[in-house]
Amino acid sequence: MKIGFIGLGIMGKPMSKNLLKAEYELVVVDRNQTVSEEYKDLGATIVKTPREVIEASDVVITMLPNSPEVKEVVLGEGGLIEGASEGKVLIDMSSIAPLVSREVASKLIEKGMEMLDAPVSGGEPKAIDGTLAVMVGGKKDVFDRYYDVMKSMAGSVVYVGEIGAGNIAKLANQTIVAINIAAVSEALVLAQKSEVNPELVFQAIRVGLAGSTVLDAKAPLMMDRKFDPGFRINLHMKDLSNVLDTSHQVGVPLPLTASVLEMMQALKVEGYDAEDHSSLVKYYEKLANTEVGR
Repeated sequence: MKIGFIGLGIMGKPMSKNLLKAEYELVVVDRNQTVSEEYKDLGATIVKTPREVIEASDVVITMLPNSPEVKEVVLGEGGLIEGASEGKVLIDMSSIAPLVSREVASKLIEKGMEMLDAPVSGGEPKAIDGTLAVMVGGKKDVFDRYYDVMKSMAGSVVYVGEIGAGNIAKLANQTIVAINIAAVSEALVLAQKSEVNPELVFQAIRVGLAGSTVLDAKAPLMMDRKFDPGFRINLHMKDLSNVLDTSHQVGVPLPLTASVLEMMQALKVEGYDAEDHSSLVKYYEKLANTEVGR
């Protein structure tokens, strides 16, 4: 099976390399000559436009920053839609607005092409080790046909409904993660300011009801001051903006999500938006005039 891959960034590069490890043939497009040469050395076919990618592939995977980039790659000049034909499939693994997924899918269907929206969770570390969580919307038979392809990049691949459902699930995921990181930040700053070792508090609570994957992953980073991006604040802001846009369209107030987005906006003003979203602790540290450590 020939797989096209568009979007060789922080997430896309390790995901595509896991496809190569699974011995799929890969067709890629990238404007960065260094990246193109790297993939050529790995045995991938290099082309110049998204249209050429789909013409040379059975299925195309996109991993792009946001809705406008997906629309441009799929529907723009030289885009996938220009090379679309019966039987071709797009698996968009970007995190975008659900209504955009539905719009793009409807355009492709006119050309006889199917689409899955399959956003991922787990950040760069899980992209590298192939243990991402994938949430998929689209036709069930198309999901079943390409399950193994997605599973080669993931630890979990779950079907959640028709097109757009994958991104609804991702928005729910990002809401929970953001609010959880904020709660972890509040708790550790409280401990620090109260002159109780945050490390000991972390060990005491992680096995109880307060325990979570977010707590285990992010509390150590906060205490060790390691804010290199696994998932950048500016990307989480993009997701939360999509959450709120969608919630407003369907009539669901999300006050906690809105609050965390504003906290991240404050960090952006401070110049922290390219750091990991665990930097949210810095918002609370500034309010309390303290710094969390072990």
